[in-house]
Amino acid sequence: MLGIRAICAAGIISVLVSGASVAGDVEIVDAKAKEGAGGWTFSVTLKHGDTGWDHYADLWEVYTPDGDLLGRRVLAHPHVNEQPFTRSLSGVQIPDGVTTVIIRGRDSVHGVSPQEFEIDLNR
Repeated sequence: MLGIRAICAAGIISVLVSGASVAGDVEIVDAKAKEGAGGWTFSVTLKHGDTGWDHYADLWEVYTPDGDLLGRRVLAHPHVNEQPFTRSLSGVQIPDGVTTVIIRGRDSVHGVSPQEFEIDLNR
């Protein structure tokens, strides 16, 4: 009997741990930039195992290669049933001489993902 309980407990722990790891770091699947009259528009596609308000992709940001923040798109709610999903940010001002930007994503539990997505602005 003890062996069966131990196996069941191990199975439950395994399910709980694997469920927790599903909603790991945010993955940037794609990102595009387009220059317009009012600045640049960025469209970023994220993938994350959102579980609800307790754990979800909550923003992405645009940086210069030197680490200067240029823009931030706050994601106001979880996207549990919409994966991957794309959101845009307009009016981002890119300084003269900057030809590449870095996109970083963040989730509400792990913080900023180690992944960086580089975009060549083709200026």
